[in-house]
Amino acid sequence: MRGGPRVLGIVLAGGEGKRLAPLSQDRAKPAVPFGGNYRLIDFVLSNLVNADIRRIAVLTQYKSHSLDRHITTVWRMSTLLGSYITPVPAQQRLGPRWYTGSADAIYQSLNLIYDDRPEIVVVFGADHVYRMDPAQMIEQHLATGAGVTVAGLRVPRKEATAFGVIDSDASGKVLQFLEKPEDPPGLPDNPDETFASMGNYVFTTDALLEALRVDAADDNSVHDMGGSIMPMMAGAGDAYVYDFSNNQVPGETERDHGYWRDVGTLDAYYDAHMDLVSVSPIFNLYNDRWPIYTLPPMLPPAKFVLGGRAEESMVSAGVIIDGGSVHGSVVSPNVRLERGSRVEGSVLMDGVHIGEGAIVRRAILDKNVVVPPGAHIGVDLERDRERYQVSAGGVTVLGKGARAI
Repeated sequence: MRGGPRVLGIVLAGGEGKRLAPLSQDRAKPAVPFGGNYRLIDFVLSNLVNADIRRIAVLTQYKSHSLDRHITTVWRMSTLLGSYITPVPAQQRLGPRWYTGSADAIYQSLNLIYDDRPEIVVVFGADHVYRMDPAQMIEQHLATGAGVTVAGLRVPRKEATAFGVIDSDASGKVLQFLEKPEDPPGLPDNPDETFASMGNYVFTTDALLEALRVDAADDNSVHDMGGSIMPMMAGAGDAYVYDFSNNQVPGETERDHGYWRDVGTLDAYYDAHMDLVSVSPIFNLYNDRWPIYTLPPMLPPAKFVLGGRAEESMVSAGVIIDGGSVHGSVVSPNVRLERGSRVEGSVLMDGVHIGEGAIVRRAILDKNVVVPPGAHIGVDLERDRERYQVSAGGVTVLGKGARAI
């Protein structure tokens, strides 16, 4: 941040993402493609970089090859200015063991903090879809003098039982940090809402180091940021909440202000894509004042021939719609639709091939999936359940390289 404290960004990208299988079968969850050209990790990195936080370590662990390759090829920063974004694999610096939780991941990587000597450490998750200016959260953190500030998302109380919940007073001081409570506390200004934790934290460096040391010595701890560090610091009166609804991002509209989606399940991942394709999108990827960065593929523009068409859809470079039709869908690079095929309300990743006369509805097709001529996906869910994976919300999912029956 220009003229402010020295800030180090740490992005937690080591989770397995089991609930996103089969999309996470062969890749880390933050490396899962999203929105045609992007990967999930592009959203957090774009938010940090847009806020001039440009020294970032990405902590990885499971199936990290494609994630490491994406970061090292796409996210190249200016070394002249001392900027860097680097993947950091689990190094087993403290013994022959993997990370046991998000707090343990940082504790095993303290050399990153010692080497960089930041005054502030920003710890963000890697697998959410949103826009946010972290600099505004840092400003509040410095103003309160807190040891830690956690970003809170306002949600209806009845929906908060699936989240880590922040109980705070009118000043924003955190009284309790509750993991998936049965009866979430209301907010001081709205008893029908509560703060769900977004998994984004701003720490004063000394406070973070002390909390990690105490947590590491506790054999009963789960060594997790939300499950261990936050309750500890809230109990010590050293934690504040940042109300995400106050965050203002340049170029946002009233419709997409405060948008945040945890895409940890297949249905959430699908719903977030559907948010992109309406005429007035709930989440607008076309905001060029706070861009989401990635490296687009070196491909020719999309091509529509023999009456091929797309309506209320996002169509990427290299796509050829050869007499087929696409409706309300996200189509990634190098997809091919043959004559008479129809795709409705679906997510097609790179290299998918839809054969002549095939029908695809409410489906997610991972990279290089082949749908033979005349095949039907998402038309008969009972039959789909016998052949493929179908989510709780009725979305049919085919993993990478699968060939439909």
